[in-house]
Amino acid sequence: MIFVINLFLKRYNSPRMIKITEDIYIDETGITIDYIRSSGPGGQNVNKVSSAVQLRFDTNAAYLPADMSARLKTQAKNRINEKGELVIEANRHRTQERNRQDAFNRLVTILIAAAKKPKRRLKTRPSRAAKERRLKEKRRRSEIKKNRRDIPYQ
Repeated sequence: MIFVINLFLKRYNSPRMIKITEDIYIDETGITIDYIRSSGPGGQNVNKVSSAVQLRFDTNAAYLPADMSARLKTQAKNRINEKGELVIEANRHRTQERNRQDAFNRLVTILIAAAKKPKRRLKTRPSRAAKERRLKEKRRRSEIKKNRRDIPYQ
C-alpha cells in the first residue's frame, strides 16, 4: 500500500495532525526526523550528502487507544527500541525529500495495520465425513506398515 502523506495531513488549531483512521489522528510534533548518510554504493555523493532519513515516533507519548498501542508493540516489536520509540529508516531513494515521504508513508502503513482489529476465530468442528476419511486413511496406512513386517516362518 502506498499512501501520499499530504492527503492525511489535517490542520487543527496549531499542530499538524496526521490522519490514521477516521477517528485516530497523531500529532506530528511527536515525530522526530534525523537525516543520516545512506550506506551502499553511490560514489562520492554518498560521502557528502545525508539523504537517508531516520524517523522516530514515540509510542509512549502518543495518545493511541490502548488496544491499538498493544497491537503496535507486538506487530512492530523489532522496530521499537528500549525507549519506546518506533524507528523507521528510509534510504530507498536518492533524495532526502522522497526518503522523508517514504518514512512517513511507512509510519502511516504500520499504524493503520495496528489500528485494524483482528477477526475473532470461530470454533469449527470437523464433519462426520471428514472424520471417517481420516480414520479410513489411518487404517490404510496401518495395513501398509503391517505388510512391511517380517513374516514369521514356521
